[in-house]
Amino acid sequence: MRLPLHAHPDSPGPADTRIAVEVVRPAPGRLALAYEVTGRIAAIRWPAPAAPVRTDGLWRHTCLEAFLAPGPAEAYLEINLSPSTAWAVYRFDSYRSGMRAADALGAPAITPRAAPDRFVLAAVLDLAGLPELDPRRPWRLGLSAVIEDTEGRVSYWALAHPPGAPDFHHAAGFAHPLPPCT
Repeated sequence: MRLPLHAHPDSPGPADTRIAVEVVRPAPGRLALAYEVTGRIAAIRWPAPAAPVRTDGLWRHTCLEAFLAPGPAEAYLEINLSPSTAWAVYRFDSYRSGMRAADALGAPAITPRAAPDRFVLAAVLDLAGLPELDPRRPWRLGLSAVIEDTEGRVSYWALAHPPGAPDFHHAAGFAHPLPPCT
């Protein structure tokens, strides 16, 4: 299914920019995401290609993100995917609490593709090493993006924004239910 992201009203981002994410659970314990950014691609500051290694602080610049929570639980995962192919995955016990690296996960397969009017980042994550994400149970999904323009302005995109400042960790952002995968 294809889901549109919306710019936070306080940070509209580059003109004519659109972001949508294709979400697929191709097999139990796997999640495939394809972020498509369209519009004035040249107005966005894209990180330079890098080795596909775990890297902290990716959200400070253009970064595509996913948040996963098992059912109604307070615990969740934050997944950061950089257009450079660097990545990070963190576990949280509850809202912004108990943050730690999700070391049980291997590197996601990240494939960036750029064209003059669009950028696509496809990523496949193997989540089988995370027992809290039982594929036989429903998950809650939050999708988001941090977009930095060439002048250093940052815009925040998500499926849904809670009231106030941009906050991807807020439960209101986990707006898409993912049914069990059997």
